[in-house]
Amino acid sequence: MTPETTPPVPLSDFSQWLAAMLQPAALIELAVLAGCVLLALLLVWLLRRGLELDHGASIWFGRNLFDGVLFPALLLALGYAGRSLLVQYQELAVFRVAIPVLVSLVTIRVGVKVLQVAFRDAPWLRPIERSISWVAWLGMVLWVSGLLPVMLNELDQISWKLGGTTMTVRTLLEGALTAGAVLLVSLWVSAAIESRLLRSAVGGELSLRKAASNATRALLMFVGLMLALSSVGIDLSALSVLGGAIGVGIGFGLQKLAANYVSGFVILTERSMRIGDLVRVDNFEGRVTDIKARFTVIRNLTGRESIVPNEILITSRVENLSLADPRLWQSTVVGVSYSSDVELVSRLLTEAALSQPRVLRDPAPSAAMSAFGPDGLEFTLGYWIADPENGQLGLRSDINKTILASFRAHGVEIPFPQRVLHLPAAPPLPEGLASANSYIK
Repeated sequence: MTPETTPPVPLSDFSQWLAAMLQPAALIELAVLAGCVLLALLLVWLLRRGLELDHGASIWFGRNLFDGVLFPALLLALGYAGRSLLVQYQELAVFRVAIPVLVSLVTIRVGVKVLQVAFRDAPWLRPIERSISWVAWLGMVLWVSGLLPVMLNELDQISWKLGGTTMTVRTLLEGALTAGAVLLVSLWVSAAIESRLLRSAVGGELSLRKAASNATRALLMFVGLMLALSSVGIDLSALSVLGGAIGVGIGFGLQKLAANYVSGFVILTERSMRIGDLVRVDNFEGRVTDIKARFTVIRNLTGRESIVPNEILITSRVENLSLADPRLWQSTVVGVSYSSDVELVSRLLTEAALSQPRVLRDPAPSAAMSAFGPDGLEFTLGYWIADPENGQLGLRSDINKTILASFRAHGVEIPFPQRVLHLPAAPPLPEGLASANSYIK
């Protein structure tokens, strides 16, 4: 058999492969492989410079040249092209191992990067990544050593009958791998669509695109699961009974869960509550940071987060402080003595509010005498702000400090509570006690 017709079979004889590695022709393979590595690095570097992307959140690109999927994929393509060229002129030794290693590396990198982008900071992510790595490297070792066809043939002999379908261990393994590959592709496509939809979207548009992204991911996952089950050999028509049972279970046992999911899509589509809105739910006030299919996350200005089921947001009263207008009205109440100049107090209060840059000039702040208090006159200072997400207590404190300093500078008295006790007159003492009292004196 001439070198031109030598098929690229897996390595089956270690001594024969080692002898081939010691031949001078192996240096040519190493040089071609090194050239493929350098060319892949150059192409990745040029693409990173040409595309302005968030490489840390990208599947194709990572934070370094080696992190993403693009580098091992390009190296595999270039390596396969170099292998196809060299096989016409010499026996291969290096590429018989390099190609399976690159295939395993691409498989590991695709699985890890897709899971990292789709499920960020998930606690189960690390074990799944290690499982993918072990399976990929085990497959590479079996492929290179030539044991893979033998093992698959042996697993094909272990079979049993499941209804009208004959199942084998090999069928189950291939179905599981196919299911994993299909689900990874589905997650990849959905992550790309979500990144494209949510890019530079704000307010109501962000909420609508979030709903479209969630629906697209659910649809792709469902289609991928159906394809995976079909690849195993399961008749999908048999799932109609299971689907009916699931529907009955949702109708009777999972009413709240189904209601929360439906409410989540209603909130996202009708835009009654958007990501970034300042809301008050059940005496908890904060900003909407995320709207999931089942719940909504509200972050308080103090840092606390509340996870509110979407059904509550639909069926109960919710105050949206920034639905139509992000501006928010605030007030502070102060009392002065009855002898104070009313016009002077009103002017000082208005100037105290205008001294803060966060207070809007249109509409302008206003100060009015609101009540005759038991200890003095009560004034209410009202003003508008456009950035309640930056905090409200600090602004009110700064205005109150300015008011106190202005009152002290202009001699305006802030009264403290004063109480007058009226004692009834003492009754006259009896005659005997009165004489005794005079004797004591």
